[in-house]
Amino acid sequence: MKTADFLVERLKSWGVKRIFGYSGDGINGAIGAIQRDGSIDFIQPRHEEMGAFMAVGYAKFSGELGVCLATGGPGATHLITGLYDAKADHTPLLAICGQAEATVRGASYQQELNLDRMFADVAEFVQEVSHPAQLPHVIDRAIRLAIARRGPSAIIIPKDVQEQAFEEPKRAHGFTRSGPGYSRPAVVPAEAELRRAAEILNSGKKVAILIGAGAIGAADEVIAVADLLGAGIAKALLGKSALPDDLPFVTGAIGLLGTRPSSALMDGCDALLMVGTGFPWSEFLPVTGAARAVQIDVDPAMLSLRYPCEVNLHGTAKETLRLLTPMLKRKSDRSWRGEIEDGLKHWWETLEARAMTRAHPVNPQRVVWEMSPRLPDNAIVTSDSGSCANWYARDYRVKRGQLASLSGGLASMGAAVPYAIGAKFAHPDRPVVALVGDGAMQMNNMAELVTIAKYADRWADKRLITCVFNNQDLNEVTWEQRVMNGNPRFDASQDIPDVRYSKFAEMIGLKGVYIDDPKDLGSAWDEALSADRPVVLEVKTDPEIAPLPPHISFKEAKQFMFSMAKDEDAGHVIADTARQVINAVLGKADAD
Repeated sequence: MKTADFLVERLKSWGVKRIFGYSGDGINGAIGAIQRDGSIDFIQPRHEEMGAFMAVGYAKFSGELGVCLATGGPGATHLITGLYDAKADHTPLLAICGQAEATVRGASYQQELNLDRMFADVAEFVQEVSHPAQLPHVIDRAIRLAIARRGPSAIIIPKDVQEQAFEEPKRAHGFTRSGPGYSRPAVVPAEAELRRAAEILNSGKKVAILIGAGAIGAADEVIAVADLLGAGIAKALLGKSALPDDLPFVTGAIGLLGTRPSSALMDGCDALLMVGTGFPWSEFLPVTGAARAVQIDVDPAMLSLRYPCEVNLHGTAKETLRLLTPMLKRKSDRSWRGEIEDGLKHWWETLEARAMTRAHPVNPQRVVWEMSPRLPDNAIVTSDSGSCANWYARDYRVKRGQLASLSGGLASMGAAVPYAIGAKFAHPDRPVVALVGDGAMQMNNMAELVTIAKYADRWADKRLITCVFNNQDLNEVTWEQRVMNGNPRFDASQDIPDVRYSKFAEMIGLKGVYIDDPKDLGSAWDEALSADRPVVLEVKTDPEIAPLPPHISFKEAKQFMFSMAKDEDAGHVIADTARQVINAVLGKADAD
C-alpha cells in the first residue's frame, strides 16, 4: 500500500464520501489512489478557489465535513479564500494539498512554497507530512479538530511521500499511534447560570431575541422561548433559514442589510437574548446599558463580543434553550409583541411597494420578491455578496424547510454558484437557486456554469437556477462610495461589460432566460422552476435602486446628497432614492 492509498482509506474511515478537487503533479499520487479505490466521489471545479467554496457549501448544507484538494504552489494558494470563508462562518473543512518533493524542500524548487506557514493563520490544524508513519495522526487530528472547532484544517503531503510505501507507526519510542472518530458533545451551562439568565429575561418588559447560524436546528426551542417572553426575533444573515419569515414576530435580517422592524426591536428592547450569533455590526444592537443581555454560544470566544452581556452561557443552542425554558415565566402583558407584529405588517407592505416601484428597466427588489412565494418548501437558496445580498436579506421570505446561506463573515464575492453546486451534491433531489451579481459572474461564477453543465445529469432534480442581476455596475460599492464616502460614482472602477449570460448558458447546454420587462418576471420564475435542466435567469436590473440600510444618519444623508450633486449618473435616483434618504433622516415612513 502506498502512502496515498492509506490517505484514501483513512478518509473513508472518517466518513468522507466526496472531494472537490483539481489535479496537478504535486497531488497526482493522491489522485491515483482515489482512482484506484473508486468509492470516493471526485468533483472537478473550473478553479481551485471554487472547489474550496463548493466544499464549504457542501458542509453547510449537508452538515458533514467538506473536503477540497489541490496541488501545491498555485493550487494551494487558490484554495485559501475558501478556507478563510470556512473559518469566518465556523464550517468544518479539510484541505489536502500537494507539495514539492521532500528531498528538495528548502531549495526554492518549482512550486515549492512554505504552505504550512501560509495556512497557519486560517487553519485550526496544519501539518506537512514528511514520513509515511506520520500520516495517520496528522489525518486524524486534522479532521477531528476541523469538526470539533468548526473550522478548516490543512494537510500538506510532498509528492514523493505520497508514492512511498506506507508504514504503520511502530510501538516504539519516536512513534505515536492514533485512530479516527469524534462524537460532538451537547454542551450545557451550569444550572446556576441558567437561573441567572432566566432572572434577567423574566425581568424584561420588552424582550428581543437575536439568532444566528448557531440557532439552526433549534427552531422549536427559539419559538417556545419567544412565546413565553412575548419577544420579537431578529436574524443575523447566516441565521436566515433558522426560522421562517411567515411568523408574525420574526422581524427578519438585522444590520446594514436588515429591516426597519429589526432596528426598532433593538432600539426599543430592555432585555436581549442572543443565540448562536457573531453578528458583526454592534451599532445595530442596543445602546450599552439600555438592555440587560444574555448570550448563548457553543464557541466561548464569541461570548459578549459584540454587546456586554450579564450572563454568558457556553452551550449548544438547542440543549441550552431546552434547559432554560422551564425557568421562564409567561408574560401576561403582550403589548410589546403586538407592537412588533404591527410594525412588521407595515414593513412587508413597504417592501412590496418598494419592489413594485417603477425602475429602468427592472427593479432588482422585485426579482427576489417575485421569486420568494414561488419557491417550493424544500428549496435551497444561496446569495453572492454585493447588492443582491440586500434583496436576499430583505425580500426573500424563507419558509420552514428551506435552506439558505452565503459567505457571511468573509463576505467574499464569487461564492453563490459554487455554494449552489455544493448544495446540489448534498441534496441532489432539491431545487437550488443562486442569486448572483454580474460582477461575481464575471469574476469567477460564469466558469462554474460549465461545472453545472458537466454534472447536471447526476442530479435527480435538475433544477439549479442561477439568477443574474445584470446592471453593468459593481453596485454595492457604488452605493458605499456615495453614502459612506460622499463621492460620486467612479466609472473607471465601477463599470463592467454587458455580457449576455443567458446566451452563454445556452451555448453550453443549459437553459437561458433573459428578462428586461418587470411584467415578465413572474412567468420567468415559473418557467425556470419548471425546467428540465439548469437555468440561467438573466435580469436587466436598474443600478440606481439603492440598497439602503434601515436607518440613515444625517452625516450619511448629507454625503449622499453631496455625491448626487456631482454624479453624472444620478438621473432618476434623485426622484426615488433621495426621497427615501430624506424621509429616513426626518423619521417619516417611506409612503410620506
